Amino acid sequence: MSVLKNLDINLSTSSKKTLRNFLLLYTFFTLVITALGVYLYYSSQKEIYNQEQLVALNDYANELSLTLKDLKNDTTNELIYPWDQKFKTTLYDKDYKLLYSTKENPTLDLSNLQMTQNMIARYLKNSDEYYLGAQYIIVEMIEDKGFEISLVRSVSLYAGIFLAFMMIVGYFLLSLILKPMRDTLFLLDRFIKDTTHELNTPVSTILTNIELLQSQEQNKFSQKVINRIEIGAKTLSNIYDDLTFLILKHKLNSQEEKIVLNELLDERVEYFRAQAVMKSIEIVKNFSEEVTLEVDRKKITKVIDNLLSNAIKYNKVNGMIQISLSQKSLTIKDTGIGIEKKNLENLFSRYARFTDVTGGFGIGLHIVKSILDEYGFDISVDSVKEQYTSFTVKFL
Repeated sequence: MSVLKNLDINLSTSSKKTLRNFLLLYTFFTLVITALGVYLYYSSQKEIYNQEQLVALNDYANELSLTLKDLKNDTTNELIYPWDQKFKTTLYDKDYKLLYSTKENPTLDLSNLQMTQNMIARYLKNSDEYYLGAQYIIVEMIEDKGFEISLVRSVSLYAGIFLAFMMIVGYFLLSLILKPMRDTLFLLDRFIKDTTHELNTPVSTILTNIELLQSQEQNKFSQKVINRIEIGAKTLSNIYDDLTFLILKHKLNSQEEKIVLNELLDERVEYFRAQAVMKSIEIVKNFSEEVTLEVDRKKITKVIDNLLSNAIKYNKVNGMIQISLSQKSLTIKDTGIGIEKKNLENLFSRYARFTDVTGGFGIGLHIVKSILDEYGFDISVDSVKEQYTSFTVKFL
């Protein structure tokens, strides 16, 4: 996702989910391959070690057999029984009874001995030819703990190098996947910037001339035409303001001041009055008490404008808008087309649109959410298709 942050590009929830699933799948297979490689390497090294141990056991048993013969035939008493730190030996007679051992607490009866992987047994045919009349030799190799520790360290090192390599590969794969998306959204942002720049002058000119016309007496028909032009111009003006905010929001300095929200709501309702009247929408205000917030006036106005504009835009003819304000929250509810439950999750995503009933860029609610997040306010949505939509802003 970091490759998009420099461009202030937000992926939709579905896109994030797809990328998250890719990362999870890639991570899963990387771990599986790593685990399989670790198992195969560990098993192969352990097998090689065991084979080497077996060879060493056989060699030592052969040497011990010869030494026992020499001890039997020694008349000088200069030879001694062999001792080795790596090997422990035990001698048994033909009746399986213990004769001699270099091991502490050896098994007294050969028939009770439990053989292990690091032990080997050797049968001597003519016991009379060997030291103490030994018939059976048991050679046991002392386990080398250093080998196990060294093997674990090697496996860990190789696994770490492989995981690091796969992470680098995964990063480049993710960059390749995101590049087309990033390029497309970059072009879209550039187009919006150019369009915004071109909109400013004609919109300002139209609004100024409308004010001049409204200051003069007009007949009923002319006034109606002027009202329609005003609605269109204000719609363009709102789109321009949204695009400007979207492009410049990181460069805008907040100027917090105490705002009486009741008064600001009255002002913005009047601003949108002509649009509401055009669709015969009744606006009902329920202000139980004066509510004051310390916020940037332009930003909180942008929040109210987008919520009111949507309430009018997606409302039905002869519909209603209810505005409720308290010390804890602001609720704007309309009797419009509603929103499907499946779309609520992506409602505040940038460029998200779920209906073709009216135009728009799908940026208004994204702006609302970003401003409210800046001040730590929470916004929730309740909607029933073809019945109503209600936005509630909680002042935390």
